[in-house]
Amino acid sequence: MSKPLDEARSRELSQQVKSKSKAPFENAHRAALAVSGAQYVQGFLVLGNRSKPLEHAWIELEECILDPSLPFLNQPSATFHYFPVQRLTVKQLKAAIEEAKEDYPDDPPLPIYGAAPYEYYGDVMLGGRDYQQAFEAAQRKCQESNVNGKR
Repeated sequence: MSKPLDEARSRELSQQVKSKSKAPFENAHRAALAVSGAQYVQGFLVLGNRSKPLEHAWIELEECILDPSLPFLNQPSATFHYFPVQRLTVKQLKAAIEEAKEDYPDDPPLPIYGAAPYEYYGDVMLGGRDYQQAFEAAQRKCQESNVNGKR
């Protein structure tokens, strides 16, 4: 079962970390560093009646989701569905970013890619079977939301 989104704390956190539009991975990275006990999460987000899931990142606490990109999503949060794929502690996140900077110095270090071998399933984050399964589940949710929204 998915954790609930805490809208009020997400909006406060967005201001605290100076979130930017169209930068969910960077926003979640800064949020993970700012919130004690947070896990950085990458996956997919289904918004309202959008036809495709979004690649997205957020943070999770034991009791809830905090999304520092919430103010830029411009949809009612009651229509949000999060599909997590990769969860990293702050220590793991820092190590993955350092490794990405060393291995690919000309590329941005975020998003963090899953372990190879990669499955190709569209123009989205690179990842293995777990990414594909989350992406397909998010696509099904998009289709379900669109069918229900057109009735």
